[in-house]
Amino acid sequence: MNRSRLRLSLATTLLLGAALLLSAVGHASGLAQLSAFLDGARNGRAGFTQTVTSRASPAAKASTGTFSFARPGKFRWAYDKPVQQLIVGDGERLWVYDRDLNQVIMRRLDRALGSSPAAILAGDNALDRNFVLADDGSSDGLEFVIARPRGAESGFDNVRIGLSGNLPRRMELKDSFGNLTTLVFADFERNVALDATQFRFTPPPGADVVGE
Repeated sequence: MNRSRLRLSLATTLLLGAALLLSAVGHASGLAQLSAFLDGARNGRAGFTQTVTSRASPAAKASTGTFSFARPGKFRWAYDKPVQQLIVGDGERLWVYDRDLNQVIMRRLDRALGSSPAAILAGDNALDRNFVLADDGSSDGLEFVIARPRGAESGFDNVRIGLSGNLPRRMELKDSFGNLTTLVFADFERNVALDATQFRFTPPPGADVVGE
């Protein structure tokens, strides 16, 4: 082989190798992207649209809001429409505040978080302890992971997480009653400056507090 053909062969090999590398990076598996997100995101925030469908009521019920989290165990879910509801994890307790009812439900966070979907975003990264994880194909430009809780007391069958760019873009929660809750995230940011006070909650005066 002469030198020009050798150079062409080497160049072709390098280009093919680069193409394969770029393809692998652009199509990282769901598990690889979830691992990168858990390892690299200390905190984050996003907007979300949530829809719920059930066997009894197939028409989707939609709500919108924002959420933020700071690992481990701190998060804030704020539903804006159609009903205002606030869910705060302060690292020790979980608070659920219904503004219309002026009622607060409080639980210990270790019992509430465990095998819940919130643990995937805001937990301590030890997902293998509470979930069986597996790649679950791709669709709509997302790579999916399916997470099945190890404990029967979790109340749901599985959670599918769709990822791109090492960020969760979609979560689909199927509970034990056949209900499907879908969360679509928008403007997801990670490792940003967050006000720590948003992860604290004090029941409003006059609120009915129910809990442990």
